[in-house]
Amino acid sequence: MRTIIGWTAGVLAVGLATAGCGRDWEAEYNQLHSEHERTQAELRTTQQRLSELEHQNGELRGLLESRGADLSDLNALRDRLQSELAAARAREEANRARLDSLRRMAMAFREMVAAGQLRVRIVRGNMVVELPEGVLFDSGQAALRDAASSTLERVAQVLSSVPNRNFLVAGHTDNVPVGRRSRYESNWELSAARGVAVVRFLAEHGMSPERLAAAGYADTQPVSSNSTDEGRAQNRRIEIIVLPNLDELPDLSGLDLDS
Repeated sequence: MRTIIGWTAGVLAVGLATAGCGRDWEAEYNQLHSEHERTQAELRTTQQRLSELEHQNGELRGLLESRGADLSDLNALRDRLQSELAAARAREEANRARLDSLRRMAMAFREMVAAGQLRVRIVRGNMVVELPEGVLFDSGQAALRDAASSTLERVAQVLSSVPNRNFLVAGHTDNVPVGRRSRYESNWELSAARGVAVVRFLAEHGMSPERLAAAGYADTQPVSSNSTDEGRAQNRRIEIIVLPNLDELPDLSGLDLDS
C-alpha cells in the first residue's frame, strides 16, 4: 500500500487533479456514449478512405509501372491510412471497454446508490465512487465506524471484480479547522489518515494491496459551497478513483525532454 499526502498529490495530476468536481454519472455516461459514437463514425470514415485508396491504387499501379513511375508516394499514403484505421479501431475498442466497465460498476452499486450510501460519478473520464463522511467516520475522526464495515465490504467486492485497474482512495474535508484537542495538526493529516484507513480496510477484505493508494486533499477540492452546513457535509467525503490504464494515456515516447 502506498500513502500520498495531499500536498504532494500533484504528482497524481494525470486525469485526477479534478476528482472533486463532476456531474451526475448518468449525464457523464451519455457523454462517454457520444464519444464512443463519434469514434465509430471516425472508424467508418477511415475504412472508407482506405477502401477508396486500395481501389485507386489497383487502377493506377499498372499505368504507373508501365511508365516506370515511382510508387513510393502511393504506398506511403496507403500505409498512413492503414495506421489511422488501426488507431481508430484501438480508440473504438478502448471506448467500448470503458463504457462496459462503467455500466457494470453502476449496476453493481445501484442498491447502495438508492440507499444513499454512495454515489458513482464520472469525472473527466475517470470513474469515481464517492462515500460521504457520515457513512464511514465520526466527526473529526479517522477511525472507521463499526457501521462502515458492511458498506466497505460491498465496495471491496465490486472493485475486486474490475480487472486490470488500480484505485486511488482520496480523503476530502470541509474548510473548518480541526479542533485544538484533535490528534491531527490540520485537515491535511485528517483527510490523509481517512484515505489510509479505507485503503487498509479494502486490502484486508479481498483487494490486492498493490492496486491501492491513499491521498489526502483536505479542503482543496470542494464539490459544494462551504458556506452552508449542507455544503460542508457534501465536501466531507471519501472518493475511490478508478485510475486509467497506462495504455489509455497519451504516448509520450517521442517527447524530447532535452530540448
